[in-house]
Amino acid sequence: MSYHKGMVFIVYFSRIMSSKFPKKEKLKSEILIRRVFEDGKSITSYPLKLIYLPIDELSEVKIQCGVTAPKRIFKSAVKRNRIKRLLRESYRLNKEKIFNNIEGSFAFLFLYLGNEMPEYEDVEKHMKVILKKFLIKVSNEDSIK
Repeated sequence: MSYHKGMVFIVYFSRIMSSKFPKKEKLKSEILIRRVFEDGKSITSYPLKLIYLPIDELSEVKIQCGVTAPKRIFKSAVKRNRIKRLLRESYRLNKEKIFNNIEGSFAFLFLYLGNEMPEYEDVEKHMKVILKKFLIKVSNEDSIK
């Protein structure tokens, strides 16, 4: 609540979901990560690639997400960690676009494919494109079934 020249302005922020990235939403299971790589489908918006896999309905969250950057290209752990932080932050801020528009649970794995250090704006732009492509692809798959 803020006051301005005797008038009261009340500001309410209404969100359907939290924009946090809690531990239960992180993809950490080695078995599930292996399954995503082996059986998952992919969507690319260079320099990002999303590999996703539908998982069982018993999952307590809609999406479990992991990120990775290639050690072969980025030898420095500092650079790889910076890229992963950018990917996680971009996903965290844009995940609400898909959470309310999908049925079922998915495992996501975001890969960074580029050769140079990215800027946040580029990562966010491509993250939005990938998430939009994912929604279109999943809705088409659901309509076929």
